[in-house]
Amino acid sequence: MDNAFLDRNLALEAVRVTEAAALSSSLHMGRGNEKSADLAAVNAMRSFLNSLPIDGKVIIGEGERDKAPMLYIGEKVGKGGPKVDIALDPLEGTTITAHGGENALSVLAMSEEGGFLHAPDIYMHKIAYGKKYEDLNIDPSSPTKEIIKSFAKYADLKIENIVICILDRPRHEVLINEVRQTGARIKLIPDGDVSAVIATSIEDSGVDIYMGIGGSPEGVLAAAALRCIGGKMYSKLIFKDENEKERASTMGIKDFNKIYTTNELASGDVMFSATGVTDGTLLKGVLIKNNTARTQSVVMRSKSKTLRYVTALHDINIKSII
Repeated sequence: MDNAFLDRNLALEAVRVTEAAALSSSLHMGRGNEKSADLAAVNAMRSFLNSLPIDGKVIIGEGERDKAPMLYIGEKVGKGGPKVDIALDPLEGTTITAHGGENALSVLAMSEEGGFLHAPDIYMHKIAYGKKYEDLNIDPSSPTKEIIKSFAKYADLKIENIVICILDRPRHEVLINEVRQTGARIKLIPDGDVSAVIATSIEDSGVDIYMGIGGSPEGVLAAAALRCIGGKMYSKLIFKDENEKERASTMGIKDFNKIYTTNELASGDVMFSATGVTDGTLLKGVLIKNNTARTQSVVMRSKSKTLRYVTALHDINIKSII
């Protein structure tokens, strides 16, 4: 395909897609209904994707077809053009949005055909750290204390000054205790591990390492961003039963114990766009006053390693985007 098309033309179009999803879902912020917030984002993103001059295939989506009425894995989008693989999360942080919390995003990544790991929507264990430390190689299967010690030595930081970001989930009780025993500090987040992984490569974000178990779609999206701005990620798919292994096998995954690196999750030329839904570490959320909405987005490209922030004012009729 024409790489220049992916880089130049689609960058601005991708921002328009995530802006639309963020605007639509933001109207449901704080109303306590996760499904309505997610559905609004999905409908808006799907509509805009289908207006693009691409032959797109959703590799990372809302789930498998039988569980996701829209933007499911394998769905074709676009009105025709170059073949593009797509990873997306119309509303990364449905619970956050419904409760009026922080760090909800609308996220979209595109790659050349075959660029994203094709995996079922299951859990994934992840360890990520930022661009400044991306030359550090660790054994992700090592004990937590050894990983943190290795990072501290390489980064020349005292362990008590290292901040580990972890999703606040019961499944992380052991991990949280292990981290605290090292003396490192923890930032617990209720949701939104895409922005948390990206934060490891953002100066002054206050996050040094991301650790824990989250969704595999979010893992691929986060890896796409790190491909653009730098950073390192290790991940391993977690299978709860034979059915999940069978689904993964049909998608081409044969080694169920494989540890994936950043480039194995997202390879080739990659473009990443995100728009804030609620205020967060990475982006400001949607701000609506009268019939004007302000959005803040970020668009990144792996080829040029550029990171651009886009602030836009939208003259809108609120009812038209509900």
